[in-house]
Amino acid sequence: MEERITALREKHAAIQQGGGQKRIDKQHQQGKLTARERVEKLADPNSFQEIGAYATHRSTLFGMAEKDLPADGIVTGCAQIDGRLVHLASQDFTVAGGAAGEVHSDKAVEMLKASLKTGSPFIFINDSGGARIQEGIDALGGYARVFFNNVMLSGTVPQISLICGPCAGGAVYSPALTDFIIQTKQAHLFITGPSVIKQVTGESVSADDLGGPVAQMNHSGVVHFVAENDEDAVFICRRLLSFLPSNNLEDPPRLEYEFPMEDDASLNGIVPVEHKQSYDVRDILTRVLDHNDFMEVQPGFAPNIVIGFGRIQGRSIGIIANQPNVLAGALDINASDKAARFIRFLNAFNIPIVTFVDVPGFLPGVQQEYGGIIRHGAKMLFAYSAATAPKITVILRKAYGGAYIAMCSKDLGADRVLAWPTAEVAVMGAEGAAEIVFRKEIDGAEDKNAKRQELIGLYRDAFANPYVAAGRRLVDDVIEPSQTRRALAQALSALETKRELRPSKKHGLIPL
Repeated sequence: MEERITALREKHAAIQQGGGQKRIDKQHQQGKLTARERVEKLADPNSFQEIGAYATHRSTLFGMAEKDLPADGIVTGCAQIDGRLVHLASQDFTVAGGAAGEVHSDKAVEMLKASLKTGSPFIFINDSGGARIQEGIDALGGYARVFFNNVMLSGTVPQISLICGPCAGGAVYSPALTDFIIQTKQAHLFITGPSVIKQVTGESVSADDLGGPVAQMNHSGVVHFVAENDEDAVFICRRLLSFLPSNNLEDPPRLEYEFPMEDDASLNGIVPVEHKQSYDVRDILTRVLDHNDFMEVQPGFAPNIVIGFGRIQGRSIGIIANQPNVLAGALDINASDKAARFIRFLNAFNIPIVTFVDVPGFLPGVQQEYGGIIRHGAKMLFAYSAATAPKITVILRKAYGGAYIAMCSKDLGADRVLAWPTAEVAVMGAEGAAEIVFRKEIDGAEDKNAKRQELIGLYRDAFANPYVAAGRRLVDDVIEPSQTRRALAQALSALETKRELRPSKKHGLIPL
């Protein structure tokens, strides 16, 4: 028996070494942690239970019969993060470059299914050279099973992907099917690499410019968070999970909070009365949230709209806010996609949606029209209308036209609409409206410019305030900006038990 125990210990130690010390050292030289080190830093101490450590491939072609691939190049199991159960898979680049074969993928699928059974988040740490070519169609079949189960989990448990090394070809579609992607600055994410692009198109492009985190955050909008390194990626993942429920049947963790709350007088002067003057909406968000803590999502993509997580009285909320210092806060194609996707995530996990409005309209332009701004803008209308989570809207200043509706107006299903005294709710800005409504008066005036300014003032006096909308019950309350945090806390408390039934159907048809 002692001999067998000794053999077990030796085999276990060999598996723990992955591809061997030489490859581990190379991983460290590249500024990367190993698959097991990432798991160790992500999980609570001594909580990781490895599953499938002795799994191995069954391929025999192209010399594979003689290859011993510890854990088949992927570490899988369950653990706790802040005391809550998660399931995870971490690709081991030191073992055959982390290449994904049949068993490798099936180990990930087993964890996906375990997440679904137990109602626990799934985390996939990607660091792989791609599909295991020696296994051919079996490797592709493995990818397909991962994708299918990503979709099965969607909207049921949170799914987070960490890109800590190469992730290319078909492998990119598993992260793309998850809820959030965290990419380190050392990692690359793309379908086709620079060499293939050079061969096919003749274009020369670096791996960083093609698939680095800046490219996939700022240009494509694929990535949600950029991490300095593996340790930072793990920190972001843990912080993100703190805002989320374990599954769609649970509430997010509620942290301790202090009450009563003091009003913040600095908010009373934060929004310029002059509607053409910009400001940073994040200055408002941080003042309203607990501990001034706002976790922004996709800050580099479509910065004319701001999305992210925060807390009020310990409750997790999701925030969508126009950003007046970028494109005046107008909605364009990318902003519409960014907001709509986030709204649908929040709704899936019943996280209250708080919307801050300062929007002059949809961005005009030929390229926007050709790009399908109508179709993309409709995604926001669909996402807000379909959402049954608590919805609270705060109108800060401009709320013009269809874009005002798209930012969750009362008639789009907002449960509470609060307005600051600076709010302007109208079909369009006073200047444009006066040119249309009072065209004859302006054209017939002796001093056209003076008459124009007079009539602009008349229109602004009539609509550049929240009281007309409040009179029509499209605004529930006009509040002092300093009282915003208190008003939101009261509304969230009242809506905590919100239930809303919808027509029975397979699913709605969002204009994708």
